[in-house]
Amino acid sequence: MNFISDNLAGASTAVLQAMVAANDGLAAGYGTDAWTKRVEALFAELFEREVAVFLVASGTAANALALASLVRPWGAVLTHHESHVADDECGAPEFFADGAKIVGLPGAGNKLAPEAVARQLARMRPDSLHQVQPQALSITQATECGLVYRPDEVAALKAAIAPRGLKLHMDGARFANAVARLRCTPAETTWKAGVDVLSFGGTKNGAFAAEAVVFFDPAAAAETAWRRKRAGHTLSKGRVLGAQFEGLLANGHWLDLARHANAMADRLARGIAAQGKLRLAWPCEANEVFLVLSDAWRERLKARGVQYLAWSGAALPDGQGLAPGETVGRFVCSFATQAEEVERLVAIVAEA
Repeated sequence: MNFISDNLAGASTAVLQAMVAANDGLAAGYGTDAWTKRVEALFAELFEREVAVFLVASGTAANALALASLVRPWGAVLTHHESHVADDECGAPEFFADGAKIVGLPGAGNKLAPEAVARQLARMRPDSLHQVQPQALSITQATECGLVYRPDEVAALKAAIAPRGLKLHMDGARFANAVARLRCTPAETTWKAGVDVLSFGGTKNGAFAAEAVVFFDPAAAAETAWRRKRAGHTLSKGRVLGAQFEGLLANGHWLDLARHANAMADRLARGIAAQGKLRLAWPCEANEVFLVLSDAWRERLKARGVQYLAWSGAALPDGQGLAPGETVGRFVCSFATQAEEVERLVAIVAEA
């Protein structure tokens, strides 16, 4: 019963078959191969417009290169203070943006509110030589607490930053899970709501190691090819990345995988909530379930071989903080999670 992360699962059968097929024969290198070209066309079709797409092998690279393309060294990226960009990239966004500053903001459930963004912008004077200049806002879809931004929420954030000319970046490591939950089109929750650049996640959703940086204004990507090469993510055998995305995007496979992961998380959240023994830290809106656990519950789950991650409770809603001895546990479902695993965990909680 391993619920540690969705990136522990391997690749889906369709993605593996696409990779095997791409292995035969010779192919052009450095992203000029036929697979990558077809995937670029698939992304344009998916988002209903011309886009510039750059395939990379990790989410860290996708976020760092996306943000480096949006900000200058004296610039700043506003984001939630517990976002992956701020907390889990080992300084890569700042490094590849030549020292641009990450400015962290609070928000329940790791969601940013337009009011919080506006307050921060008001403190950053556009005419001050002594302050970094805000140039981008980065949001995570779904957030690190498993919550999903609705298109109108994304649009409201864009409206808050528009007067200062900031660009909007979306870290979409679990973008597929969010789209599957929202039941809207990828376009409706990105560029139509004001997103300028998307880090499109594949690795957590059935790819082996493949992410994409998607620019909704191709002109804004003028430097990105060189930045990707400089970062070591222009693979000589680029068809390895292209083939993964071709297998993932074909016939809506990426959304089928995300729907399954979401359904397993729903099943887990419903089964545990119905018993009234543990409470959810946040609603289950994607493929993650966050449970508030006492010391006794942690020991009980450990003894039964249940694996999960301890998580921060700093973004819990006001008035719903942790009692002494309590922590939050994160339980993630993937495309490979089986209903039997979920039911075993639900049964363990029921037996206590």
